[in-house]
Amino acid sequence: MTSKFTELAIDCADPDGLARFWCAVLGYEVHDDGDGDDGIVTIGSPMVPDGKTQRGPVPPTLTFAHVPEGKTIKNRLHLDVNPTDREQDDEVRRLLDLGARHADVGQGDESWVVLADPEGNEFCVLGGRRP
Repeated sequence: MTSKFTELAIDCADPDGLARFWCAVLGYEVHDDGDGDDGIVTIGSPMVPDGKTQRGPVPPTLTFAHVPEGKTIKNRLHLDVNPTDREQDDEVRRLLDLGARHADVGQGDESWVVLADPEGNEFCVLGGRRP
């Protein structure tokens, strides 16, 4: 028996704002707006509303939980995104317009572009388009 990756939890200062950013990046939608007891905002693919009950691989949901402390160091875990309908440079411009910013984590001259989301969490935009 194995486990499947269904959810990535992200601590942040503004769960609603960061959820909106990542919805725009990934084409996700809000599944839970955080109005419940836990205040956690959950987003996921509109095509798979509940991955936990689906057989096989599913797009993971992202959950955003408010924490009082801010981010202080480079992430040890990060997302890689891959543009599906445009070239890397065009996708980077789109993400910058959404509120991302360039980040330098010592990557040097690589084929990917490192950005940070509005709260400073690094992620990479890969160069090759794959569905």
